[in-house]
Amino acid sequence: MRITDQPGKAMGATVEGFDHVTASDADIETLKQTVYTKKIAVLKNQDLSPQAFLDLGKRLGRPETYYEPMYHHPEIEEIFVSSNVPENGKQIGVPKTGKFWHADYQFMPDPFGITLIHPQVIPEKNRGTYFIDMGTAYERLPGGLKKEIAGTYCTHSVRKYFKIRPHDVYRPISEIIEEVEQKTPAVRRPTTFTHPMTGETVLYISEGFTVGIEDAGGTPLDEHLLNRLFEATGQLDGTFEHPGIHLQGFERGDLLVWDNRSLIHRARHTTTPEPTVSYRVTVHDEHELYDGITAA
Repeated sequence: MRITDQPGKAMGATVEGFDHVTASDADIETLKQTVYTKKIAVLKNQDLSPQAFLDLGKRLGRPETYYEPMYHHPEIEEIFVSSNVPENGKQIGVPKTGKFWHADYQFMPDPFGITLIHPQVIPEKNRGTYFIDMGTAYERLPGGLKKEIAGTYCTHSVRKYFKIRPHDVYRPISEIIEEVEQKTPAVRRPTTFTHPMTGETVLYISEGFTVGIEDAGGTPLDEHLLNRLFEATGQLDGTFEHPGIHLQGFERGDLLVWDNRSLIHRARHTTTPEPTVSYRVTVHDEHELYDGITAA
């Protein structure tokens, strides 16, 4: 296994010669440390069956199955499918997922540490995924803004980008909203936390899932504060030219593994009707998202 920094990139590493079947425990630990420190590891020359992809995920931790079945792979439920390519006339997975800034499972009680994406069908144009390192983003905040958010908490909810399911057709929107709020109630998290693997301070917000900010006593703060944070970190930049935004490309045979604690991401969907399919596996590693999250 050979690991090198991505040339000319501020983020990410390329991993060549990796085979999850023959990799030693030391190799796996090295790969995970690369993910934590470099944030993205691009495994080259990976052509894995769905079961093999899940097996790779299991080498890194405990897989988490997405809570909505319509996203599941038909044979391996732990695999989340994003696809606009029908199979035998049937929609598999969900098209155009993740077209907003977010961290995976940010709105759930127990978010995981590592995300793996294995592209299956790759568009010719506009391929790639945008990332923002929210550890670096926190470091770059003005001192006054850091003081304003010290000791605050944010609320995260799926309500803004929840996708209507096939069985929701003809249901009153009020029923759907009520079900969403009952099934996935909003969660309250510290606005910043300490990354358990690197010790860095992570700003834990996203335009897609973060819906409010409050002080330690629960008093809501002006929503303009959140917007200032979104703007400062690049999440409101429609040109994607903000210095904190990283575009990660990929090609056939690449498999991306990234740090879901400190990265938020946004899919770069093609504007043309090109076919695109990707598989996702998400895993819990040895630590909680941050120490003490279950006691919060």
